[in-house]
Amino acid sequence: MSTIRIAAAAAHFGRDLEFDLARIAKLIDDARRSGAGLLVLPDAALGGYLADLRHPDPEALPPSLKPDDPLILEVARLAAEMVVCVGYCEDGGDERYNAAVCVSGDGILGRHRKVHLPAGETAAYTPGDRFDAFDTPVGRIGMLIDYDKTFPESARSLALDGAEILACLSAWPTSITNRAPRMAQDRQAKLFDLYDQARAAENQVVLASSNQTGAMGGMRFLGQSKVVGPGGDILARTWAKAGLAVAEVDVSDEIDRARRILRHLDERRPDAYRETS
Repeated sequence: MSTIRIAAAAAHFGRDLEFDLARIAKLIDDARRSGAGLLVLPDAALGGYLADLRHPDPEALPPSLKPDDPLILEVARLAAEMVVCVGYCEDGGDERYNAAVCVSGDGILGRHRKVHLPAGETAAYTPGDRFDAFDTPVGRIGMLIDYDKTFPESARSLALDGAEILACLSAWPTSITNRAPRMAQDRQAKLFDLYDQARAAENQVVLASSNQTGAMGGMRFLGQSKVVGPGGDILARTWAKAGLAVAEVDVSDEIDRARRILRHLDERRPDAYRETS
């Protein structure tokens, strides 16, 4: 499939899993009504994010779910013919992961464990260790979880693995250390958009960026979900409001057009780059 409608969600999710599942069902229904073939839900849509990123309370962490938890299987059932990416806290036995899963009615299509953990998350989660793209009915997808997209190597690894669409699931808050009077002036709001556009443009891929809205504990989430084309142009966005950013994209054609003259992946010079362990 080449021309598809891609929806990126902005919505609030908390600890009430029953409430979260009902909201996910509503967003899937809304996306289906818009004609979307791919829906990207936020990070921690099942169970909510941390309430405090500086000193997370170990007694108030998000509920952890096994990779085959019935709630995840229910999201797959709800997805039916659509492809849906959703974030959750993965129960890895002795470890917990900030994780994402991509599903359809056929089951699990792909998984990702967040690799880059900001300082507060290290007290709650174990980092993942890889970036893998995977095939879906709407094309080859790679997933990133919020802070992952701060690092160019993350998206580049997925693009080199053939990803045509990057699904970026976030629970990205406004600045914690330097509060701005208005969202438009917030440093993290500016960076959130910058990273989305840069990761799409430098890899010449389509990017769907979801994010949480509302507040949890001392954090206020940005929203600003969007779909970005391979030239870095924003095709649809929610701004700070809850809702869906929906864009119709001929993925192969747009990527081919962006790479017609300059093909960033082919023109790399790995021998000139410094590698560190």
